[in-house]
Amino acid sequence: MCLAVPGKVLSREDLMAVVDINGVQRQTSLMLLPEASIGEYVLVHAGFAIQTIDEEEARQTLALFKELEQYAENAG
Repeated sequence: MCLAVPGKVLSREDLMAVVDINGVQRQTSLMLLPEASIGEYVLVHAGFAIQTIDEEEARQTLALFKELEQYAENAG
């Protein structure tokens, strides 16, 4: 199973960007998504931005991840 996580592009230089993923800033390659702009939300998989998404979709996805995390903590 593959999992991509939404994040917001904070800055970029050439084909590298700093992306905020739930409060954590990560270096992310834009090689697969060179048109990504500062302020856009992207899906990040294995260090690569692979798709742009809108802010609402990003928020919903992050909320689901948080829900899964809480479920896992309570189940364990």
